[in-house]
Amino acid sequence: MSKRDSKLPASLGVAIGEQLLKTVAVDARQASDSELMQAVSQVARAQLSQRWVENDARERNSRARRVYYLSMEFLIGRSLSNALGALELDEPARAGLKEYARTLEDLADHEPDAALGNGGLGRLAACFLDSMATVGLPSYGYGIRYEYGMFAQEIQGGNQMEYPDPWLKDGTPWEFPRSERAYPVRFGGWVEHVNGSVSWRHAAEVVAKAYDMVIPGHGNRKVSTLRLWKAAAPAHIDLGAFNTGDYARAAGAKNEYENISWVLYPNDSTPAGRELRLKQEYFFVAASIQDMVARHLREHPSLDNFAEKVAIHLNDTHPAIAVAELMRVLSDENGMAWDAAWDICTRTFSYTNHTLMPEALETWSVALMQHVLPRHLEIIFHINKDFLEEAARHRPGDDDFLRRLSLIDEHGERRVRMAHLSIVGSHKVNGVSALHSDLLVQTIFADFASMWPQRFTNMTNGVTPRRWLAQANPGLSGLLDDTLGTGWRLDLEQLAGLRAHTKNKEFQQRFAAVKRENKQRLARLILDTTGIVVSPDSLFDVQVKRIHEYKRQLLNVLHVVTRYLAILADPDADWVPRTVIFAGKAASSYHTAKTIIRLIHDVGTVVNNDPLIGDKLKVVFIPNYGVSVAEVIMPGADLSEQISTAGTEASGTGNMKLALNGALTIGTDDGANIEIRQNVGDDNIFIFGLGASEVQALRQRGYHPMGYYETVPALRGALDAIAGDQFSPDEPGRYSPLVDALLWRGDHYMLLADYGSYIAAQSRVDALYQEPALWWSRAIANVAGMGPFSSDRTIRQYASEIWRVTPLADG
Repeated sequence: MSKRDSKLPASLGVAIGEQLLKTVAVDARQASDSELMQAVSQVARAQLSQRWVENDARERNSRARRVYYLSMEFLIGRSLSNALGALELDEPARAGLKEYARTLEDLADHEPDAALGNGGLGRLAACFLDSMATVGLPSYGYGIRYEYGMFAQEIQGGNQMEYPDPWLKDGTPWEFPRSERAYPVRFGGWVEHVNGSVSWRHAAEVVAKAYDMVIPGHGNRKVSTLRLWKAAAPAHIDLGAFNTGDYARAAGAKNEYENISWVLYPNDSTPAGRELRLKQEYFFVAASIQDMVARHLREHPSLDNFAEKVAIHLNDTHPAIAVAELMRVLSDENGMAWDAAWDICTRTFSYTNHTLMPEALETWSVALMQHVLPRHLEIIFHINKDFLEEAARHRPGDDDFLRRLSLIDEHGERRVRMAHLSIVGSHKVNGVSALHSDLLVQTIFADFASMWPQRFTNMTNGVTPRRWLAQANPGLSGLLDDTLGTGWRLDLEQLAGLRAHTKNKEFQQRFAAVKRENKQRLARLILDTTGIVVSPDSLFDVQVKRIHEYKRQLLNVLHVVTRYLAILADPDADWVPRTVIFAGKAASSYHTAKTIIRLIHDVGTVVNNDPLIGDKLKVVFIPNYGVSVAEVIMPGADLSEQISTAGTEASGTGNMKLALNGALTIGTDDGANIEIRQNVGDDNIFIFGLGASEVQALRQRGYHPMGYYETVPALRGALDAIAGDQFSPDEPGRYSPLVDALLWRGDHYMLLADYGSYIAAQSRVDALYQEPALWWSRAIANVAGMGPFSSDRTIRQYASEIWRVTPLADG
């Protein structure tokens, strides 16, 4: 049966015209690109609505076990192209738009990216929803309907500037308001215990209103639902204050409540910011738990079988308060005995950890939690008491063991350890790459693993090939279709068939032609966003990700400066022209990351304007990195920089997207780089630097970065140039703190230890790029080896090994 709806008019042009008239209310002859985008979206929306109703009915009638994926971020990007592809309407839409003298590409830029996430965490969640629908899992994603996202990034004078990202200012055709799904969420107050009963006397209340986005499956009629919560004040304004002329106070109460869903990750460097973050996390968790319980009770007579019908997954620690909230709902509101409620809780939850860095594991001060969530703090104390009693039986008399395991960190200010709460409250805990999962049980969670070794497992991340190959790279997708057929979209392992073509000259030529077209498209984006002209003939060297010290953009800059100084010293050498491309956002309060962005721009300003350099080297920073920007960058990359300190990157998914689009990786043996190397072959990747065990051994022996500075002349030259005034003549010493952190404050992420190996690997990159046939052979081998990195494989593994959720057949 075709997935296309039989009721759709034969001509999509007619359907577009009907939507222009009935929904957008414009004359088709006068419709703008934006209005046409709205009309095409409404055509797709009607089909998504039908699929959602069908799926909802099928799940209710079958009393299906569902998975609920809780995440602070869902970085879904633009929806139009993905929806048309899933509905098999992309070609009919193109044909219909010809009647209006437009193309789909004309309309694409008029759809804003949905500002519902920032980095890999949110993009992973979006890929997972796509795969849940494609695999056919009964599923919901739950998050927050941010009005302004994290921020829109602009670069002024080399500095990151942050502005609201009002993606909803003109509305969006992709959301479905659910006015009947509204729940109270309460904060503050105190707790009363009377005759064995518990009453939380809250001090404030906000209403969570549901807005759904339908995530379509591919190759079927399934959908997954992304339910987002908007915070609304119980009353719109203080009418009494308004009528007395106190308009600011009248609106103040409304804003106080509704700011919960304004911005992703508000600056937490102030007490008010930290309180808002905790309220955000509880807000979406409390609304989601209420929604799950209400749905369960519509389908089942009691909550006794909740764990048999509900799987709740915690995407990192942001939703960890859900463990205490479910206990509160079961015990306080539904009268369930503590032990029975705890049994349901631990069989319901599972948790994905995304970091190995102890400082990145979320904690909340006991005082703040007492102020915002007093009943939940009591519940956490109760959970902790029971848990520590169990731990004491496991290792009697070992107080240090208990202190390390405790849900409460007693050192200094008492703090609640949210990762510990997630582990104790879950039946499964997973890392996101083989190395990461091994290190979890060897390092930060070793004590938990000694108690519950069976609780820990690995689920290597993946990406959806529909978004990151079929949609982002139509040229390569067409070549794959001609060579392998179209089945790879739903079975990425079919890419292995490309191994027979790696040395085929005709195939290499077609592959190279696609890459050049993509590089030309990326060059246009660079010109449009930065004003810098770059040559598609140069090697496009790409590092695009969140700006953070452990991701080591600064090591990349050290190579750029080393290369620049070497070209100045010998401009007539046979240099491989290179364009080094950066993109990514720094957290608003992360001063060092912002300084690195400034350094990238200052180095670029000098290099790009040096007449001795010309096209031998260019440095660009593309602003406001997001999904739609990534969809242009990934297909145009030649080299993928995955250069985190070994043992710090949990997995990475940018490495997968870039390799899937034919970029060769230069990277450390970290995160999923290891599994990429194993699948594409050691000869088809540039690995450098210390391994995770070597990093740990060097730290234990004593790491002395100054020794590298004193003995490696090229490194010394690059650091001196950065610390001096070569790149900041208007402010000599601007970057001395960055250099001092490397030389005198320990170089925590070991840039200097890996510098020599990194530079040598870059030389190997240059040598290979000068042999085009060999380069293309290895680029094709990278695409061929990416079959295991589909998020469909990841989701099937989660469903089978953790969630125990079975796909539903099409009705």
